[in-house]
Amino acid sequence: MENVLAVNFEEGSKAYEALTTLKELDAQGQIGLIGAAVVVRSEDGRVVVKDSVGDIGATGTATGGIIGLVVGILGGPFGVLLGGATGLLIGSLFDVQDAEEAESVLSAMSRSVRVGQPALLAEVNEQSGEVIDTAMSRLGGTVERHGLDEVKAEIAAAEDAQRAAAKEARKQLREERHTQMTDAIRTKIEDLKAKLHRGEPVGTAGG
Repeated sequence: MENVLAVNFEEGSKAYEALTTLKELDAQGQIGLIGAAVVVRSEDGRVVVKDSVGDIGATGTATGGIIGLVVGILGGPFGVLLGGATGLLIGSLFDVQDAEEAESVLSAMSRSVRVGQPALLAEVNEQSGEVIDTAMSRLGGTVERHGLDEVKAEIAAAEDAQRAAAKEARKQLREERHTQMTDAIRTKIEDLKAKLHRGEPVGTAGG
């Protein structure tokens, strides 16, 4: 089973030990570690990669499989929305009617990455969750596990939603600009009418 994990720790420093533990479990053949990163959210909402398994891209995110994409979304404006109290934004994209079922994977992961508290994100192939759960428990870690396909689906939905939001924002700006232009035109017309009523010349160089 390929899963994406988000692990929180009572002591943030344990996240680094957990990353080492995952590498050891991978070397022992107990799991397949595809990519992992210790991340922390800064005060301005960005998600910063502190350590990782896999290549580090120019943007400073872990590129081992899907983790880099998750980090990018959680650290962007969309991630801030996802981390809100309701966490319903992504769920609504799938036309989920029941609010209790509208909790999304990405919103849960976003709340896992807290300000100033290192967390571990990992993409793994595991036969059973027991191996990692036991190892993380020893370090005081709490594991959230999500299926890779589910995470991929929400990443795709998040991309679509961000594009839709940007398109809607541009549309609103155009409409507001049009409204302002209409108001200006209306004002000008009323001014011209007033001049005509007063018998003043209109359409001349001076008027």
